[in-house]
Amino acid sequence: QVQLVESGGGLVQPGGSLRLSCAASRSIFSSNDMGWYRQAPGKQREWVAGIAIDGRTLYADFVKGRFTISRDNAKNTVSLQMNSLNSEDAAVYYCNDGTIYSGTYHPIGNYWGQGTQVTVSS
Repeated sequence: QVQLVESGGGLVQPGGSLRLSCAASRSIFSSNDMGWYRQAPGKQREWVAGIAIDGRTLYADFVKGRFTISRDNAKNTVSLQMNSLNSEDAAVYYCNDGTIYSGTYHPIGNYWGQGTQVTVSS
């Protein structure tokens, strides 16, 4: 089975925090870097953060210093700790397998799961 299951989304106040998780099938997770994307209404899906198998990370400029991506290779999960959330962060968040090459994250698979909704509201 090829699966990506995102969870952890919900309603958060501006300035608040939320932690997202993604459970991936071993076929996806075992030999690939992983990344988080998000898609706001009316917008294209955009890359948020990536993490290599060895733990190297990189982030989109708009989340640097606020979001932290991590992975647990034993559990085939990747997480996204989101702090200082604002209205611009409201979106459906997805994870995906990819590769970090030359300082850039590149998606590989075409499996996105159903995503998890993040709503930022006072």
